Amino acid sequence: MTRLDYRSVAPSGVPGKGSHHPWALALGVAAVMALAGGAPVIAQSPSAGVPQGVPATTLTDDTGTVVTIPSDPARVISLSPAITETAFALGAGDRLVGGTDYDDYPAQAPALPDVATYTGVLMEQVVALEPDLVLAAGNGFTPDADIARMRELGYPVVVLYAEDVDGVMADIRLIGDALGGDADAAAESMAADMAASIERISALAAATGTTPRTFYEIGDQPELYGPAPDSFIEDLVGLAGGDAITTSDPAVFSIPVEQLIVADPEVIVLGDALYGVCPDVVAARPGWADITAVRAGAVRPVNDTVITRPGPRLADGLASLTRAIHPELADELTDFPADPPMCAVAASTAAPSASGSAQP
Repeated sequence: MTRLDYRSVAPSGVPGKGSHHPWALALGVAAVMALAGGAPVIAQSPSAGVPQGVPATTLTDDTGTVVTIPSDPARVISLSPAITETAFALGAGDRLVGGTDYDDYPAQAPALPDVATYTGVLMEQVVALEPDLVLAAGNGFTPDADIARMRELGYPVVVLYAEDVDGVMADIRLIGDALGGDADAAAESMAADMAASIERISALAAATGTTPRTFYEIGDQPELYGPAPDSFIEDLVGLAGGDAITTSDPAVFSIPVEQLIVADPEVIVLGDALYGVCPDVVAARPGWADITAVRAGAVRPVNDTVITRPGPRLADGLASLTRAIHPELADELTDFPADPPMCAVAASTAAPSASGSAQP
């Protein structure tokens, strides 16, 4: 079962909000590399109080904590880019009063006041914004201590943590439940549409009758990183019609080059393309020239953010991944957004010493 763990690494230097900078890159590597790790369960504590006379609803979040919140919260803080994106997609963006330093979609998201950075949650900002609901990311992406502190301060905190593709749809419904109002029905409709799209894409991929050995590269510095067994990315690669090459250990996300060469991928998908890792870079690596994917020119850059972010664009991401693994299906997937020319923009955004998957 997939485990999403959004731990962060904090290098020096923090460029502007929403940009693809080295610390966000490192955060992304850690996020994806922990996809198979165990999810810590935050100890259940009394729900924050809802003022008397205010309609309230009670729900259970992804850690099993029962949370009582106002039925239609008007001041909402989001603590992950996926949650921010989902809230906007559900028509509740106007209720967001705070977000993260790495919100980048939709266009309105970067303007939200920063409540979380790579260092954690800014408690003074939380207090100043007076939220009646905080939507946090589980398994360490929002630090457990910060979640506990916000609850101690009396704020209702709902923790979201999708363990697999189906879990993404479940979390969209949970966000809709928490937001209430029109967002509830919008979430049901969105999740159903996403499930139908994912089923259609996976059926097209299965109908090809082939499952090329596929390596999804998460990062290449300081080691080579790929998906672990039973991880979110392995699940996606399977749905996209590939046979995922993994690290062979659910707790390990680095893979020796020698092991990859023996596995001999027929397709290499570059999730780290935005950071300057492009087909020419891969072809020039020592020992890679004889890999089938390199010889066949099947090294394909993708927009990793759309593919691996557990939010409303997940079906679009799966379509993109399917096109990378099965280019012959491109004409069947024209109703999904076209893939951007990743390596054409990589030079202007490449990090100097690291590369890796985008944060969810």
